[in-house]
Amino acid sequence: MNLPESYIPILLQAGVAIAFVAVSLLGAHFLGPKQKKGNSVKNQSWECGVPVEGNARTPFSIKYFLTAVLFVLFDIEIVFFYPYAVNFREFGMEGFLAVLTFVAIFFMAFFYVWKRGALDWDK
Repeated sequence: MNLPESYIPILLQAGVAIAFVAVSLLGAHFLGPKQKKGNSVKNQSWECGVPVEGNARTPFSIKYFLTAVLFVLFDIEIVFFYPYAVNFREFGMEGFLAVLTFVAIFFMAFFYVWKRGALDWDK
């Protein structure tokens, strides 16, 4: 098989990655802790020393997930301001108008979420 020289580093990196995964999985299997089968007290779930109450799969309010997703969404949007803050002189008026458009869309999304009641925890 005659491969171009440019493929050799890619194949080498892929081989190292696959070998690392294999060694990690095998090492975890053979060197990791072993659990004994059975229903002993040692194998029961505990959270900070407090006995478990109910089932772990009990559904809870979607507000938790909605708040987390909104936080990540708005947090990522704020990260996009960093390149503008670093290079605002080079962007000039065109960059300023682009950031104003971005901020306008950002605030429209924020007010939409606010009006829909997604930020009201008590509902």
